[in-house]
Amino acid sequence: MIERTPEQHAEKMKKKQAAHDKIMATKTQEKGLLIVHTGKGKGKTTAALGMVVRAIGHGKKVGVVQFVKGAMTTGEKAVFDAFPDNVTFKPMGEGFTWNTQDRTRDIALTREAWDEVKRMIADPAYDMVLADELNIVLRYDYLPLDEVLEAVAGRDQMKHVIVTGRNAPDGLVEAADLVTEMTLIRHPFRSGVKAQPGIEF
Repeated sequence: MIERTPEQHAEKMKKKQAAHDKIMATKTQEKGLLIVHTGKGKGKTTAALGMVVRAIGHGKKVGVVQFVKGAMTTGEKAVFDAFPDNVTFKPMGEGFTWNTQDRTRDIALTREAWDEVKRMIADPAYDMVLADELNIVLRYDYLPLDEVLEAVAGRDQMKHVIVTGRNAPDGLVEAADLVTEMTLIRHPFRSGVKAQPGIEF
């Protein structure tokens, strides 16, 4: 590591700040984003819920629909229930597909959940809509991708839509403004540690 005097450090940081300010001055556009969190690593829903919390902090109204996790009690539901004016939280699934083992019912529940997401996207009262685990139902062909792309493309220009879940389809990734892929490096489940409150749900 190169040792710098306080003066050298200050000069270097001054140049970095000037370069940063120059870049930031070119970023003038503001728009609603289509955000996709995908990948095999943990944290897709967690990151999306963090955005929901931020939106609440700015007084925004957010709609959250969970396509898979409705069968379990989650910590986020308890938190968001405390902000009824800011968050509409709807867990509408019955668990993972291997739990339900009923494709016809899964498709029907997916349709109900998607209709709610579409309603929120069309409702000008909502600033942000989170479709949690939507990628899962798209992967199993419970819902046509074209219908999803049409709904998000037709949204208000300032509305943010977040979609989570593994295996995001290429068409959704291509349409998105922001895509993050969570990469699995290590997970405690592989060492025999079960899902825990406050961490996984």
